[in-house]
Amino acid sequence: MKEFVTSERAETAILVGLVTPEQDEAKTKEYLDELEFLAETAGVRVLCRFTQKIASPNSTTYVGRGKLDEIKEYIRSSLDKAKDGILKPNGEEYEAPDMAIFDDELSPRQLRVIEAELNIKILDRTSLILDIFAMRARTAEAKTQVELAQNRYMLPRLRRLWTHLERQAGGSGGGGGKGTVGLRGPGETQLEMDRRILTQRIALLKERLVEIDKQKTTQRKNRGRLIRVALVGYTNVGKSTIMNLLAKTEVFAENKLFATLDTTVRKVVVDNLPFLLADTVGFIRKLPADLVDSFKSTLDETREADLLVHIVDISHPDFEEQMTVVSRTLKELGCADKPQMTVFNKIDNYRWTAKESDDLTPVKKDEIPLDELKRTWLARLNDDCIFISATQRENIEEFRTMLYRRVRELHVEKYPHNDFLYPIPED
Repeated sequence: MKEFVTSERAETAILVGLVTPEQDEAKTKEYLDELEFLAETAGVRVLCRFTQKIASPNSTTYVGRGKLDEIKEYIRSSLDKAKDGILKPNGEEYEAPDMAIFDDELSPRQLRVIEAELNIKILDRTSLILDIFAMRARTAEAKTQVELAQNRYMLPRLRRLWTHLERQAGGSGGGGGKGTVGLRGPGETQLEMDRRILTQRIALLKERLVEIDKQKTTQRKNRGRLIRVALVGYTNVGKSTIMNLLAKTEVFAENKLFATLDTTVRKVVVDNLPFLLADTVGFIRKLPADLVDSFKSTLDETREADLLVHIVDISHPDFEEQMTVVSRTLKELGCADKPQMTVFNKIDNYRWTAKESDDLTPVKKDEIPLDELKRTWLARLNDDCIFISATQRENIEEFRTMLYRRVRELHVEKYPHNDFLYPIPED
């Protein structure tokens, strides 16, 4: 019997971003690179990017009217060529985008206007991140947190779902004006009903998270007198891989954004010194405020940690800004003053290009040798950092020793009578 193999076509998208006085072209490219990675994580293939230099986002259309018309023409032309079976010069078929993804959060008004103009699905950075979180949620807690964030995002945007009623004309009410009024009523009634249902659902989810938070607090109190260490950092820097190395567990790790949503806590023993290690959700630029609020109980592991281990992907071209994003988020969580150590991961992926001797332009980040970068950060962080490769097991023993020292210091500070149990390691 002949077997037929079918595969669903991946959704396609265009990306839209702005170049502003606060965000130059290089920064916009980095943000769109990350937005494309987010799209790929969600299973979406990017066809094209559109950027525009503008003083500030247009309050109605985000981009200028001319740029919106350019995007609209690209969609129309792609659709026509795909329908006619026209091939590109390289022999590939033309594809029309299923959606447009914007690099900033769009207002309800912007969403309505842009969707009406382009006539395809419109997502912004926030809705894309929420969608990925929904895909990644595994436990009841994570699913509740994601649903709460989604409903909060959806509440002010409900009217988009009912704009089709406004496009209808006529009706049993007689004249055009009366017909419009007659049709508008049921739409408004349904809109208010949906808003009330959504508001009630949000209240219920909040109550559910309060109960989960109480359970988590009780669990934390029952963990005994152990120092708590939390792995923090930008998304996709290797926190889960490091967790697996230290705790000898099988926490899910993948080269995609937000592979881990649920905080995993494991007991770890290094040279007979036990402590608790938590792998937390990764941070990202422009992290939606609703997500931070909804994931409060998850982030409490970060708030209650005695030591934060900041994991950094040193191979990422923009790792310094990622560090700034993490530091800013920790400050918002009230954790900026906690003891920290920095672990620069993925040194096996670090790449640099030697600068020409007659090149007098300022040195770029990708022109600095790894050894020089190490000396710079070791001097800046007072030797309280280390460079490793978790996947290649490089410098892992040195990392364990440094972690042991820091945990021991905190443990003896809390429980001085245990000093003799844990010897100071020799240099």
